[in-house]
Amino acid sequence: MDFDDLVLNFTPGTLLILNVVLGLIMFGIALDTAPKDFRVVARHPKPFVIAILAQLLVLPAVTFGLTLILPVSASMALGMIVVACCPPGNISQVLTHRSGGNVALSVSMTAVGNLLYIIAMPISIAFWGSLHPTGRDLLRTVALDPSRMLLEIVLIIGVPFALGLLLRAALPGFARRVQPFVRWFSLIALLGFIIGALAGNWVIFVSVIGTVLIVVAVHDAVALAIGYGTAVVGGLGSRERKAMTFEVGIRNAGLGLGLIFAFFGGLGGMAVVAGWWGIWDIIAGLLVAGLWARHTRRRTGSASGDASRHAAAPGAASGPSNEDAR
Repeated sequence: MDFDDLVLNFTPGTLLILNVVLGLIMFGIALDTAPKDFRVVARHPKPFVIAILAQLLVLPAVTFGLTLILPVSASMALGMIVVACCPPGNISQVLTHRSGGNVALSVSMTAVGNLLYIIAMPISIAFWGSLHPTGRDLLRTVALDPSRMLLEIVLIIGVPFALGLLLRAALPGFARRVQPFVRWFSLIALLGFIIGALAGNWVIFVSVIGTVLIVVAVHDAVALAIGYGTAVVGGLGSRERKAMTFEVGIRNAGLGLGLIFAFFGGLGGMAVVAGWWGIWDIIAGLLVAGLWARHTRRRTGSASGDASRHAAAPGAASGPSNEDAR
């Protein structure tokens, strides 16, 4: 079966629902974002700079290399590139907390990073996609317009994020109370949408699942490894390495799926890769976070390695720590 000829069935109403869910995700992230999160980045820029370089440069470049090595079609390759160019998913903070990592650092990186991705994402997709020997032909077919994609991303990311920040500033108590509900509702709604989309295209999904399972598992593992590896190379401490691992390894594949529906007509290879990514990276992330916390707790008695450090500044530990170097 030719992956590049597959097209998932969806309707304009389905795309609208997906965009609303994605907007809710960004709204929830903003509700959990305070001005201090941006000041933290200004005071401790090193972890953030490392994370941004890993996400904007290293991950897309390595992903591009994987598309040339793995047995993927042009549409699957573009799907991998789109996912790699997506901003981090909000569950990265949940996984960082579960693993005993630096949650404050994760929150600040997600907050500032999502703002940068409004501009960076369409540019990255157009750049890496146009370099791919087979994927660039698909880009020409759809006549990808980065400026139109920028507008779409502003509407999905920028507007809900700005509204969330405004609500947080005007009614901090209310924002704090509703934020957990918005976060988990939007996450469950996104998972439900992806599962429903795959179920509605079950024949297509079953026909490609073998290849997709392998490709997504390898790609996701590499993304998590890039996060951890760049943190180690950057000399960050153990709790910061955990935050970096999930900040780089967990991508907002749902946003990628929305863009694939909007700009690529739900092209099968791209949509199945992004859709399965949205499920698999949560499964893999929970597994890694649980094993990591268990390993650290067994060695130190605390998931973070040292309970006294829970209130430390997000960028305070800039060097490797002894609690969990492995």
